[in-house]
Amino acid sequence: METLLNDFSPGLFAMQTVLLLGLIFLLVKFAWKPILNSLNDREEGIKNALESAENAKKEMQNLKANNEQLLKEARAERDALLKEAREIKESIISDAKEEAKEVAQTLIENAQASIQQEKQAALSELKHQVAELSIGIAETVIKKELSIKEDQLELVQGLLEDVTLK
Repeated sequence: METLLNDFSPGLFAMQTVLLLGLIFLLVKFAWKPILNSLNDREEGIKNALESAENAKKEMQNLKANNEQLLKEARAERDALLKEAREIKESIISDAKEEAKEVAQTLIENAQASIQQEKQAALSELKHQVAELSIGIAETVIKKELSIKEDQLELVQGLLEDVTLK
């Protein structure tokens, strides 16, 4: 250190001080402001990026909440559609049952009417056969010219026993 003090030159010191102050002035004038501006711009960029990230996070939360709400609504709508489909199915089934009952009732009524018609036709045929039989009996009685009423009654009874109804 002693050699440093022995070699000290005030002119050199003044010159170095002027150069240092000039360098500081030049740095302040030309480099310090751009460096500070760049640091400020970077700080603003970081703040903006953080705000954007926060906004994106909030937006994602909102979207998530909206998605959950839409999902709930979709589930509710699906449940309503399923309920409506079940009701329609039950309605169709009950309508089909009612229609089947009506068709069955109509068929039964038609069958009963047909049976009644066939019964009437059979009775009519039976009456026709009885009439023919009566006519045949009357013919036979007249042909024999029976004089005794008891013989006529006996003959009619015998003919009736021979005849079987169909």
